[in-house]
Amino acid sequence: MGKPFKIILSTIAAMVLLLVAAACILPFVIDPNDFKAEIAAVVKDKTGRELVVDGDLKLSVFPWIGISTGKIALGNVPGFQDRPFASIEESNVKVLLLPLLSRKIEVSRIVLKGLVINLARNKQGLANWDALTAPKSSAPSEVGKQDQQPAPAAALAAFAIGGIAIENARINWDDQQAEQYIELKDLNLNAGKFTFDQPIGIAASLSVLDSRSKAIQAIKLNTELSLNKPLDTFALRHSDLQVISSGETVPGKSLTTVLTVADIALDMSQQTAKIERLQLKSGDMTLSAEITGTSIKDRPSFQGPVSIAPFSPAKAMQQLAIALPSMQDATALNKLSGNFDLVATADSADLQNLALTLDDTQLKGSIGIKDFAQPAVSFNLNIDALDVDRYLPPADKASKPIASPAVLLAVGASALPVDTLRKLNADGSVALAKLKVNGLAMQDIHINLNAKNGVLTTQQSIKQFYRGTYSGNLSMDAHGDKPALAVNEKIDHVQVEPLLKDFQGEARMSGIVTASAQLQGQGHKADELKSTLNGRLSFLFKDGVIKGFNLQKIIDQGKALINVPAPAEHKNDQTLFSEMSGTATITNGLVQNNDLLATSSKLRVDGKGSVNLNSEILDYKIDAKLLSDATAAEPEPVKGAIAVNIGGTLSKPSYTIDIASLLTDKNKAKIDKLINKLDKKIGPGLGNLLKSFLK
Repeated sequence: MGKPFKIILSTIAAMVLLLVAAACILPFVIDPNDFKAEIAAVVKDKTGRELVVDGDLKLSVFPWIGISTGKIALGNVPGFQDRPFASIEESNVKVLLLPLLSRKIEVSRIVLKGLVINLARNKQGLANWDALTAPKSSAPSEVGKQDQQPAPAAALAAFAIGGIAIENARINWDDQQAEQYIELKDLNLNAGKFTFDQPIGIAASLSVLDSRSKAIQAIKLNTELSLNKPLDTFALRHSDLQVISSGETVPGKSLTTVLTVADIALDMSQQTAKIERLQLKSGDMTLSAEITGTSIKDRPSFQGPVSIAPFSPAKAMQQLAIALPSMQDATALNKLSGNFDLVATADSADLQNLALTLDDTQLKGSIGIKDFAQPAVSFNLNIDALDVDRYLPPADKASKPIASPAVLLAVGASALPVDTLRKLNADGSVALAKLKVNGLAMQDIHINLNAKNGVLTTQQSIKQFYRGTYSGNLSMDAHGDKPALAVNEKIDHVQVEPLLKDFQGEARMSGIVTASAQLQGQGHKADELKSTLNGRLSFLFKDGVIKGFNLQKIIDQGKALINVPAPAEHKNDQTLFSEMSGTATITNGLVQNNDLLATSSKLRVDGKGSVNLNSEILDYKIDAKLLSDATAAEPEPVKGAIAVNIGGTLSKPSYTIDIASLLTDKNKAKIDKLINKLDKKIGPGLGNLLKSFLK
């Protein structure tokens, strides 16, 4: 729309100049109405358009040379809508006669009423103003005179306009190529007396209707304009622009935005600009700035401090009819403020010395954007303390699956559209002194991110993670239909019990864990990622306790079933081990562990099994050997190992003991005799069934 507005201004200026010229010439003609046909012919010859002058032309001679007109219409280009390109209902302009003799032009107030301009572009991209702006070729007779310099025209000694009034104007923009129609109506302009180097009071108002968004903007402008004779220095003072947007598509159905500027100074000869005390207010938010510009014609650059006054994002969202998300902390999003130094060019922007406050979080650093057409973002941010949980919806801790930082990043990044990931061009780092997310507390966190050409990589580390450390990296390739992920991470000497308490509200396990994982997956959602997950992992627990699972108790209960005397009552429902280790492979979301090994002063445990990450179903079998005392090298006198089957789900595991594994040779002989007796009395069927249960 930039070029159409230039055409609008050019058209208005041409009409004003036409009226001024007519005011200077026509008084010397007896009746200007006699020349309507001649005027229309000249316009037709120069523009190819019809000029229709319906109203009478009226003249005044002394002391003002003036002309007033009725309705005038300039025709449209063939092939466009059958309505005038421009028309005016009434106009009036006068020039003071005597000062003309001294090359001084003093124009009275110029009045244009009912101005209508119809701008259009057809489906082929041709505009109805193209012929008016096309450069004119030199006439053959003038070719040989191109090297001759025209004699300089005598400069005006003075130029002044008593004022300009445009009343009830309308501008229509019909872009059939873009299928867009915009109407500027109720356009009113009132400008005071114009004199070079003197401020001119200007008041303007209009309404803008966009057929595409069906929103209406009511715009009002008040300012003071001054400019010098060479027209290379402009100044605006006490500028006040108000925009009221309304309509079904406008948040809250109505939004008021006010821009005020104390002073704007443009020096085109020095290519400088200065904007003082700029303030933009929309709803509850207020932005202030002081901006200076250099090389504004050649290579424009603008810089200056910008500040955002404290406001409530939650209140602003309510004003905009945006529903607040469900959050764990009802007081979150209550305060936001900030300031930064802006450095901007035609295709880049840098936010330096950035300082933001969101609720209780302080953020400092810098953000840069290069090449607006294909943005490349760089950032370096430092955050003191961030509690992400305040802004997350309430969650049941007991049902939350454990996810590592890299996996959380992977799930969040993979949720973005593939096209967005492919276009993402970013490089930067974030450092957090403290972070809380999903109940987990971390300190001294560093995250480095790089995204370019459809590949995103991150490196993250946590130096204080439940008395241990964490390190990991993520790689995401978005060239396919679904993003492909690769995760590599490790935790070292992490305390399990406080971690589980913070994450799930309770801890069924304690000890110190060191673990690592190398995973690959593909998909947009967590379920897709789990079903395509492949890789390896390893773990080592030391000084551990498994609560809610007392292996000794399970074994003793099994012994009681075969009349083995039960030991003393167990005080704690838990299993202690000095060390537990294992490795696992993951294939399409199925975790297979074949080398589980746990040891304690009274136990030796071997196990293997699987965990289905999609259904969370457990299928494990462990073989335990009980030692009679801390120094015993042989297990208690039972047959082989004691087998325990673990089933259920990750959130609700179940344990059953393999009774046959508890049978000693003596007890087995008794049962064999019992089965033989049953076979003789009842038949071999029942005996065979019992044998199958005890295998």
